[in-house]
Amino acid sequence: MRLFLKLLTTLSCLWLLFLAPSSALIDSKFYSYRSPSSDGIGKVYMGREISQVMGHQGADWLDRFDRQTAEQPQQLVEALNLRSSDVVGDIGAGTGYISKLLSAQVPDGKVLAVDIQPEMITILNKRFSKTTNIQAVLGQEKKSGLTAASIDLVLMVDVYHEFNYPREMMEDLVIALKPNGRIALAEYRGEDPFVFIKPHHKTTQKQIKKEMAAIGLKWDKTLATLPQQHLMFFSKSR
Repeated sequence: MRLFLKLLTTLSCLWLLFLAPSSALIDSKFYSYRSPSSDGIGKVYMGREISQVMGHQGADWLDRFDRQTAEQPQQLVEALNLRSSDVVGDIGAGTGYISKLLSAQVPDGKVLAVDIQPEMITILNKRFSKTTNIQAVLGQEKKSGLTAASIDLVLMVDVYHEFNYPREMMEDLVIALKPNGRIALAEYRGEDPFVFIKPHHKTTQKQIKKEMAAIGLKWDKTLATLPQQHLMFFSKSR
């Protein structure tokens, strides 16, 4: 019997080391797992399955010719009410489509274009080599690479739902905010069945508010003037 129990214990340890997903051992505090949906990764945070990531192979889609008409990104950027000297963190900057628009709004400030894909950083560095107020920053899945208390506005455009570690990344971004800094998320409206985006690439206001409240952020307002996205603003709770 003792030998059987020893063997069972050994097999259990081997299962944990070699068969169980390694991320499950690390992420158990905030995340759970299930069979992945067609556009999800099977990792669940606060009831929401995290979506698949659009890799650098899909970079051309970010610069598609009809984006201005379909999403009105210029209107989105203007709605941020930036000051000319603001420092903005464009998280998940990709090819820098939004970073370029932000750059024009902060001529005396800076846009830190953050991405975790080295291929995107290469694109950003090449595209903005002569633009003095855009700087590419290579982030990590849990760390943005931004300095503490250095950012006036953190902006995420259609990217938050793809964070593999949303809790850790958001906590890091809160640290990066200046005392009166703001966070803005533009996400495809999960409440709207006529926004024809894959389900896990859309989010509802209710879900986003719940996830932001969990890290101590206060919802300030939502702008619903964009064709497909809600633009939500948050700040540190006082």
